Amino acid sequence: MASQNRPRTTRSLRLGLLIAAIIGLATGLLAWRQVQQEREIDLEDVGRRAHALAQQLSDRVLHALVLPDAQAREMLQPRLEGYQRLLGYAVFRADGRLLAAGRAVEEFADKLDGVAHAALQSAGEATQLTRVTGMRVYVFAQVLPTKGPVAGALVVVHDVSYLDDRALVRLAQYAFWVLIVSLLVVALVVGSTWFVYERPLTKLADWMRRLRVENVAESPPPGLPSGRLRSESDRLAASFRAARSTGRALSEAALHTEQEWTSERLRAHALVSLGDAHQIIVVSNREPYLHQWREGKPQVVVPAGGLVTALDPVLQACGGVWIAHGSGDADHDTADPEGRLTVPPGDASYTLKRVWLTREEEQGYYYGFSNEGLWPLCHLAHERPVFRAEDWEHYRHANRRFADAVLDEAGSGKAVVLVQDYQLALVPRLLKEARPDLRVGLFWHIPWPNPEAFRICPWGAEILDGMLGADLLGFHLQQYCNNFLDTVDRVLESRLDWDHFSVELRGSRTRVRPFPISVQPWSERHVPADEALGRQITELKTQHHLGDTFMAVGVDRIDYTKGLPERFRACARLLEKYPRYRGRFTFVELGAPSRTHIPRYREHLDRLEALADEINWKYQSGGWKPIHFLVAQHDAKTVHAFLRMAPMCIVSSLHDGMNLVAKEYVAAQSGGDGVLVLSEFAGAARELSDALIVNPYDIERFAEAIRYGLEMDAAERRARMQRLSRQVEEHNIYRWAANFLSALAAERATGAGAADSSKAAIS
Repeated sequence: MASQNRPRTTRSLRLGLLIAAIIGLATGLLAWRQVQQEREIDLEDVGRRAHALAQQLSDRVLHALVLPDAQAREMLQPRLEGYQRLLGYAVFRADGRLLAAGRAVEEFADKLDGVAHAALQSAGEATQLTRVTGMRVYVFAQVLPTKGPVAGALVVVHDVSYLDDRALVRLAQYAFWVLIVSLLVVALVVGSTWFVYERPLTKLADWMRRLRVENVAESPPPGLPSGRLRSESDRLAASFRAARSTGRALSEAALHTEQEWTSERLRAHALVSLGDAHQIIVVSNREPYLHQWREGKPQVVVPAGGLVTALDPVLQACGGVWIAHGSGDADHDTADPEGRLTVPPGDASYTLKRVWLTREEEQGYYYGFSNEGLWPLCHLAHERPVFRAEDWEHYRHANRRFADAVLDEAGSGKAVVLVQDYQLALVPRLLKEARPDLRVGLFWHIPWPNPEAFRICPWGAEILDGMLGADLLGFHLQQYCNNFLDTVDRVLESRLDWDHFSVELRGSRTRVRPFPISVQPWSERHVPADEALGRQITELKTQHHLGDTFMAVGVDRIDYTKGLPERFRACARLLEKYPRYRGRFTFVELGAPSRTHIPRYREHLDRLEALADEINWKYQSGGWKPIHFLVAQHDAKTVHAFLRMAPMCIVSSLHDGMNLVAKEYVAAQSGGDGVLVLSEFAGAARELSDALIVNPYDIERFAEAIRYGLEMDAAERRARMQRLSRQVEEHNIYRWAANFLSALAAERATGAGAADSSKAAIS
């Protein structure tokens, strides 16, 4: 909570400093004006004293002026010397010649000519403030006699440097008191603002959070700055409790009446199964919505990838907070000072909290350790992992940053935290060390390798220890669960319970279970339908010159694990072996650039483009070409249109945890038709057995599978797709989330034994 109070205290301090600065500036100007006025008064006093001294000496000077110069000087010299601040006198003839001067004045007598001539010309008085020999002097000149023909001028010179010193002392005194007053103002403003406004409003915010998360029965805190605010808070709390009570009753009824898993049913299930821990916090590296500057305006971009596709509808259904790295170049400008904003844009359902990382941290933590180390280690796709000590340090520090953000959002209340994927393996343990009462689940979206492969990682023990901080650890497949437990058995000193698939380490127990992830129905994603979809498909076909050919589609992040070269070569082999499909078959790949900061990925993209160009050059004719490689960040509407228009989808992953594109294609086939060619190395192959399962390394059989799909009997094609559609509809993303939340709630409620009772999948 301290981190939440700091921004408010800072705002009070800024307000106090602003007010103090305004008061200090105004007071300083007044003090400066006062010092200047006092200095002018002091100079007037010096002028009056000079005038009096001139009057006292005027008779003797007049008597001397009628004498020759030598006699006049002899007569005047003893009288022209000064004392203390009076430097002395000087006497000038009527023609402006210096007649005599005191010894101190004689050193700079040439600088007195101007004021003496001014007095002689005006036949009156003249003054001058000037600096000579490092001091400031006040010069007073008066003609003699004051009436009648002018005989000469008497000049009186005072040293007034002490007036500058006195002004500086006064300014310093005023500055001291201005500083004291400013500090008192700052203390008064900050203290009064905190006591009158921020303290009660902070208590009100904390009460509202506990009302939302824990459903507390207490009244709003006392001392609110407005009676109306307290009254409206009371009414809001009463309405909220009534709505929650009604919602819980409706939720319990809905769980028993609905058969299909929908967002409403998931919301009801979460409310019932999580009990008093209503706040759901998802934490991942990738954010569900990022902002990029385009044509001078921030625009929303939905990043490619299965994680966002899967979890965004879950939080839209259940509400909560999603904590993620703010990677867009306009992310700072679209979030509040704490990095928060509500999403989705225009239909806010939950809060996105952005974590800021420096370029160096992102390079080491994400591109370095996560994607040059853990990613190839877990995928076993013939890419050697790279592990650097500096990347590991960035990984550790970044995981700490994410964990701190979760603890800040959770506050002191109860919460369920769903940690996502390999970039945040250390977060579960960090959370449990700070808050053992939190319910923490970790879902690993990529494969888990065999123990021998994992032991390559120099910090494998730390990775495993961090993951085993979770109460529940989920993978896509049972095979990955088996690999994980084998790895723990080889690397850590822990107690394994193979009967219940759990690990006990340092007094805590982690349950390991498979949860095959799925997708959201396309009908809930605001994509065009019917006539609008038809127009979009026609426009896309025209734009890309697709004509009426049989089109197969692929949708992927451009990654070396997706088997894109094998896919291109299989299409080329099809055209080589069966020339009748030239001009009649087209493959369209929607490729989203990914991790282009890593040289391996840039080189992979270059090779893919070269391979596509080579195949097109060999087989294209007229306006037809066999491969359309569309490299861009394609939005959901474009992806949906291509999936709908394509009678075939090809997924050729070399190693994939699940691959949701296969399920997205099936979900898009509302007419119950279409062919899915699916790699046996994608996790989705375990569920989608009616797809044409291929080994992407076997180019010959891969091409034959594409040919079989092209020539498949319509009845068989529809029967296969209907079974695939039934599987995806029944096991959608809401059912996946409900299974995971149920297992996590049961695990925390009564331990591993109770978790066994929830082993059966939710129907």
